[in-house]
Amino acid sequence: MTDYTDIAQRYLATWNETDPAARRALVDELYTVDGRYVDPLVDAEGRDAIDATLAAVQAQFAGMVFSLGGSVDGHHDVARFTWNLGPAGAEPIVVGFDVVALTEDGRIRQVHGFLDKVPGQA
Repeated sequence: MTDYTDIAQRYLATWNETDPAARRALVDELYTVDGRYVDPLVDAEGRDAIDATLAAVQAQFAGMVFSLGGSVDGHHDVARFTWNLGPAGAEPIVVGFDVVALTEDGRIRQVHGFLDKVPGQA
């Protein structure tokens, strides 16, 4: 049985890991070689592109942390969850919703990301 909450937490850990070597190790462990991350701002295919995307977001939102925004829902090879990005313990400045497609062994093969709240949004 797949532990969807564990996968979501590990996924967010990749976004929070600021040490490049440690972050890459997490990406390599969690994603398939041809994994893909897509949201309104980026289409990253492969571990190198995903890792570069994580690094760019960390640079843009330095000092911010990702956290789960509620419970994780999943069935078969798909999980969905809301996440928050902001200062630890404070109101998030970005809120998103991700749908994650998994392999049989629990690796991420594709992420479809949606941005529900972004800075400057009316």
